[in-house]
Amino acid sequence: MNALASKWSSVRRSLLGTLGSSTTGLLKSSYEGIMGPNSSSLFILQQQRTFIQMRTRLKVVDNSGAKQVMCIQSLKGKRGARLGDTIIASVKQAQPRGKVKKGEVVYGVVVRAAMQKGRCDGSEIRFDDNAVVLVNKQGEPIGTRVFGPVPHELRKKKHVKILTLAEHIA
Repeated sequence: MNALASKWSSVRRSLLGTLGSSTTGLLKSSYEGIMGPNSSSLFILQQQRTFIQMRTRLKVVDNSGAKQVMCIQSLKGKRGARLGDTIIASVKQAQPRGKVKKGEVVYGVVVRAAMQKGRCDGSEIRFDDNAVVLVNKQGEPIGTRVFGPVPHELRKKKHVKILTLAEHIA
C-alpha cells in the first residue's frame, strides 16, 4: 500500500511540476487534509472547465435524431464557444430514421455548458454537461422539442424559438 501512495505522490509532483512552490505546498496540505498523511487513496485533480472548442463532444438535447455531435468549429471567436454561441459540428451518433444521419455536418446552438458564465445579478450559471440544439443555417431548430433546462441568456442571443420549445428555462 505504501508503494501505491508514493507512486501517486510522484504523479502529483510531476503534474504540478510547472506550478510554483507555494501552490504545490497549498495543494499538498489540502491533499493531506482530505486524504490523511498516510492514506493510500487516489488523489483526484479537479478537471478544468473550459470553452467548447474543436473536437469537444456534446450531447444533443432535441428530437432531431442525433444523439451526440463533435464540434468542428466555433463561429464566435478563436478561443471557443460558450452559452448561446453557434458551432459547426459533425454527427457522431444518431438514432435510426431520424432527421439527421451519422456523419452529417450540422449547425448547433450551445444551450448548456460546463464552463461557468456570470449573470447580471452577480450569480453564475454552470451545467454538468455540454449540450447543443441543432439548427439550420437560418438559426431555426431542426427538432420540435428541447429536453432539459435551457438558460434564459439565449433570449439576448436571439434564440427565442429554442426558448419556446424548451420544457424548462433556468
